[in-house]
Amino acid sequence: MANCVLCKDDLKPEEGELIWRGDDCRVILVNDPDLPGFCRVIWNRHIAEMSDLTYGEREHVMSLVFVVEEAVRHVMHPDKVNLAALGNMVPHIHWHIIPRYQDDAFFPGSAWSVRTQVLPQSSLEARRGLAKQLPAAIRSAISQMH
Repeated sequence: MANCVLCKDDLKPEEGELIWRGDDCRVILVNDPDLPGFCRVIWNRHIAEMSDLTYGEREHVMSLVFVVEEAVRHVMHPDKVNLAALGNMVPHIHWHIIPRYQDDAFFPGSAWSVRTQVLPQSSLEARRGLAKQLPAAIRSAISQMH
């Protein structure tokens, strides 16, 4: 689909970093200044609903989501990981994998809630440092899937 932001292959550095790309899916480390370690698993073809995928495709995308979640937990040590697949604004299959902390900017709401607090810059920088380890950890975890 021509207007879909997730159909385009070019990713601007301010949007994030392409960590891994396969035939069906790709994994992005989102450049979110408030939520370091926020990742997205994106289906490469423009499909809006999970039920439009075959059972094998569903299993494949969810396996990637779970591998990314495990890597995020291992590297980022969050209090909780949020998994979300909304698609209200962008009706293209994609999953958000978001490390959450009790002191993050939006706690206890969702990552799309109104900011509730300000995290000390030193803590935010420490988490950004951890997030730099995610690409290698995720690529390694995906390579062990097969």
